[in-house]
Amino acid sequence: MSRIEIPTFKDRGDVFGFLVENKELHYKQKFSEDKKADALCHAFPREANKAGLVGLSDLDKIQVKSVINTTNLMDSHSDVHIPKIWNKTLKENKSFLLLQEHVMNFKNVISDEVKAYVENMSFKSLGFPGLKGETQALIFDSIISKERNEFMFNQYGKGFVKNHSVGMRYVKLFLAVNSDSSEYKEEKEVWDKYISDVANEKDATDQGYFWAVTEAKIIEGSAVVKGSNIATPTQSVEAKEVEPSNDTQKSEPLLSTQKKQSIYSFN
Repeated sequence: MSRIEIPTFKDRGDVFGFLVENKELHYKQKFSEDKKADALCHAFPREANKAGLVGLSDLDKIQVKSVINTTNLMDSHSDVHIPKIWNKTLKENKSFLLLQEHVMNFKNVISDEVKAYVENMSFKSLGFPGLKGETQALIFDSIISKERNEFMFNQYGKGFVKNHSVGMRYVKLFLAVNSDSSEYKEEKEVWDKYISDVANEKDATDQGYFWAVTEAKIIEGSAVVKGSNIATPTQSVEAKEVEPSNDTQKSEPLLSTQKKQSIYSFN
């Protein structure tokens, strides 16, 4: 199904009318395709990352903590992901892929050794002091092997990966409209329920509507150059020593296999 284009209207009421009139069609369109949040729209000032890099030539694996998505932010799809959006999919699925730019083939797999979870934090702690409030971040904690994807191993190791993006399937969403007209009562209730938690509230208010996504299924997470949700940085990269074989583990202290050397950590 092709994406529904919203015509240009002079009057905001006509925009709302079009959206509500075609709401079910919009729902079907969004449900029918995977969303890849890789089209940059909103830009926000961020604090510079602090990184202390070391050579990668002697490393075979690194451990990377990445923010794949953040809630409470209107993205370039006019979506606002609502906290707990990932609860069901994280409970039902334990196997995830970290990909290069949403391409689902062997060449673009960065890692299949991924632990996925959510973490509550402030946008300020992610390096975005201009965004208000809290967010529930979708985190991928991944082991990246040079042998699997040497190019992205080096991109992460050198601190070049600044953005991530979630490949997802919509499950539940609702149209939110900022209008006191009785014909938009249902949509206004959705607006009133969520607008105060939207970090870029001015963007949402200027537009007058958004889609509140309350449940979605994770298909994959990707490293991207720029994403529709830009509050998705790499949080940390650490060297990970190759664990010894079972025979070696029998004769050597377990503690020695768990050492990690910090390459850099973003603040």
